[in-house]
Formats: sequence, structure tokens, C-alpha cells
Amino acid sequence: MKTLSGFEIEQSEIKEDRGFVVDTTYVLFFLAIEFGRSFSGFTLDSVFLALTLMMLIALPYFLSSGEKPNFANWLLDRSLIAGFAVLFGVLFQHSLGVILPETFRFLPMTFLIVTAMFSCYIQFYSFFV
Repeated sequence: MKTLSGFEIEQSEIKEDRGFVVDTTYVLFFLAIEFGRSFSGFTLDSVFLALTLMMLIALPYFLSSGEKPNFANWLLDRSLIAGFAVLFGVLFQHSLGVILPETFRFLPMTFLIVTAMFSCYIQFYSFFV
């Protein structure tokens, strides 16, 4: 009986870590879309967005507890997600005014803010529980 309950506790801890990873992946995705949409050369805001994007690719690996995947695989997976999202952001910028109305340009930042607030809520909830 003890081994079964110990196994359940271990599984719940792993599920919590995976929730953290998925949670930060959404924030990474929408930040990369916003970066691709708003990139206009190497201006100060583009540099800060790029630095934030690089930090969001690597730093959640060190914050998660429990069983961690290989760091190289972690970077590759998250870099592919970010690269795809930057490409999607560039395509989104080019479609504004042609396919989509111009007012949709605020949509990636809106989704970024909502997912960041949701991520913050999940992190504080898991911290206090």
C-alpha cells in the first residue's frame, strides 16, 4: 500500500512540473509572436524583447523542480517554438490591413498579458499550496 501511495505522490509532483513548463511555453509563444510582429531593426525595444525572449527560453529550466530533461533538448524544443512563433508574428504583421483589420495588431500583446497573468496566478497558487 505504501508503494502505491508513494507512486501517486511522485506522479502528482511530475504533473505539477509539466504544468509549469506548459504554462511558460504559452507565455514564450505569445512573446515571440509579439517580437516578430513588432521587430523593426535593432532598436532599444527590439533588443529588450529579444533579451526577454532568450531568458524565457532558458530560465524556466532552472526553476522547475523534480525530474528535468536534458538541457540541450530543452533549449532545442523551446527555440523551435520561439522560432515558429517569430515567423508567425512576421506573417501576422504582413497580413494586417490586407487580410485582417488593422486593429488586430494589438491581439498578440493582449494574449501575452493574459497568459502572463494566468501564469503568475498558477505560480503563486502552486507556491502557497
